[in-house]
Amino acid sequence: MSVKKVIACIKSHKNFLITSHTNLEGDALGSELAFYRLLKKLGKRAMIVNQDGLPYGYDFLPSKVILKRFKEMAASRNMRFDCFVVLDCSDLGRTGEVANLYAKHQTILNIDHHVSNRSFGDVNWVEPHYSSCCEMIYQLYKELRVAFDRKTALFLYMGFLTDTGSFRYSNTTARVHEAVAELLQFHLDVSQIYSSVYKNMTFQDIKLLANILSRIKVGAKGRLAWVQMKKSLLQRKDEAFDLSEEILSLMRAIKNVEVCVLFKENLKRKDEIKVNLRSQGKTDVNKIAAYFGGGGHKTASGATLHGSLNGVTRKFLSRIKKSLK
Repeated sequence: MSVKKVIACIKSHKNFLITSHTNLEGDALGSELAFYRLLKKLGKRAMIVNQDGLPYGYDFLPSKVILKRFKEMAASRNMRFDCFVVLDCSDLGRTGEVANLYAKHQTILNIDHHVSNRSFGDVNWVEPHYSSCCEMIYQLYKELRVAFDRKTALFLYMGFLTDTGSFRYSNTTARVHEAVAELLQFHLDVSQIYSSVYKNMTFQDIKLLANILSRIKVGAKGRLAWVQMKKSLLQRKDEAFDLSEEILSLMRAIKNVEVCVLFKENLKRKDEIKVNLRSQGKTDVNKIAAYFGGGGHKTASGATLHGSLNGVTRKFLSRIKKSLK
C-alpha cells in the first residue's frame, strides 16, 4: 500500500493514539515523536502510549513528557481516539498491553519497515527497503509538504542513527545520507546524541561486558558465534544500560563470522529466553527467527521462546547450522 493511503487515513481521522513495540529503542521513539509532531502540525489530536518507559540513554530527548506508559493511562477516561497508529512494529501483539486499548470501530494504521510485518492494520504501509521507520516518517513529511523543525530533525536523525548501526550497516543508502544531510541543517549536536545513546556504560557495565565476551563460542567452521547471558549475571547489574547491541556488534566483528546470536534470560519472566540474531548479509536471519515465531530484517532479527536457556540455544544453533551449509 502506498504512502497516499496513509495520507488519506490521516486526513480522514481526528484523534490518534500512537504506539510501538515493547523494549523501545531509537527508531521506535524517534518515529513516534516525529509522527506526533506531524499530526499536531496538521491540527490533529494525538497521544503516545507505550508498554514500557523511556529506555536508558534517551532521557536527553526534548518533549519526552508526552510519552505515556500504559499503566499510567489504562484507567483514564480521556483516551478517545478513532485511529490506532502502530509504528516500527511487525505484529500488533508486540505492542504489549497497549493492544488492549484498541477497539474494533477504530482504524489501525500500520507503518513499518520490517520484512516480517504481517500487515495487521486496516491501512498498511510496509516498506522493507527503508532503513528505518524514521525514514518512512521523513518521507511522509515530504509528501505532505510539512516543514521540519529542530525537534523533528532530532527525532528523525535518532532513528536513522540507531537502525543503520551509526551508518555502518548495508541499509545505509544514498537516500539515507541525503535525508540526514537535510536534517543536519538544523545544527544537531550529533556528538552529544551519539554519546547519550551509546556512551552511557558504567564501570560495572564494562566488567560485565568483559565477563560475557569471555563466554563467546564459535562453530560452523568459524562462521557462527554465540553467547549466553544468564540471569545470574544480569542480577548483579546495577544500571539499566542494555549491553545487547555492544555484544552483538563485537561478535559481528569477528573475522569470518557470518551469523552471531545472543541468548538472554529474562530477569522477570521464568523460562523466557530472548534471542537476537545478526548476519553479515549472506544468511537471512529473518527466516531463521520466523521459524521460531519471531522476525525482523534479513540481517537483524529476534525471537522470544519459552524453555531452558540451553534447550533454546540448542534448537537455534541446529537451525542456523543448517542455513550455513
